[in-house]
Amino acid sequence: MPAAPATGQVVNSWRAAWLRVEGHWTWYRRYWTSNLYSTGLQPLFYLAAMGLGFGSQVQPGAATGGLSYLHYVAPALLVAGAVQQAVGESSYPVLSGFKWQKDYIAVTATPITPGQLLGGQLIWVGLRGSLAGIVYAIVAALFGAWLNAGVLAVVLVAVLTGIACAAPVMAMAASTFDEGTRFASLFRFVVMPMILFSGTFFPVEQIPAYLRWLAWISPLWHGNELARGATLGGLDLVPALGHLVFLGAVVTAGLLVARHWFYKRLVV
Repeated sequence: MPAAPATGQVVNSWRAAWLRVEGHWTWYRRYWTSNLYSTGLQPLFYLAAMGLGFGSQVQPGAATGGLSYLHYVAPALLVAGAVQQAVGESSYPVLSGFKWQKDYIAVTATPITPGQLLGGQLIWVGLRGSLAGIVYAIVAALFGAWLNAGVLAVVLVAVLTGIACAAPVMAMAASTFDEGTRFASLFRFVVMPMILFSGTFFPVEQIPAYLRWLAWISPLWHGNELARGATLGGLDLVPALGHLVFLGAVVTAGLLVARHWFYKRLVV
């Protein structure tokens, strides 16, 4: 049964959001090994398979900017890994907070508001993405995947791109009242095609012209362009600002819709 509306007057908004993050961390520090694969190993396996295995057969050329395929694909795999993790953290776990574990109802029975709860959830997604990105960056460096210190910016880009994908998925989860069957379709028909055809493994210019717009509206394509620009160069200021504005707009729109549904489900 939904709790009565929380006032939010006892706890500062940022403090309330971080209390939710603290709750996630209390669980995570005990069970982090169960998330080890998705946190850092999955994108590294992709790197080993595509960058070192298949990539060893790809000769540097115009498509890779004259660089080795390992250098070309490494920053994009970091961003793609952050997106996969962010979507995973924002789908079933968020629905569980409303439907199965119902811990969101318990949290908003305190002075923490649904909006602050949403903020804490998004901060946690960002922190998980940061941790996974740092782990990936360090291990990938052992393979010689980075040309310069631009990898630090790549981690930040990966986190922003992950949040841009997480916010709309949180809105989707908050508006889901069944068992979450739509998430299977989301992963199969949105997330995987987005990773395959948003410039992660090859330039979008190799996609037929009438389908490229699907890549251009993908947050991952904008993240890939920023990530490669940060570590490989070749991205001018105006396009970079355009990519940042697009990602910021997706985050804002997703948060507004998610906030609406969080309040609708958690406030009587």
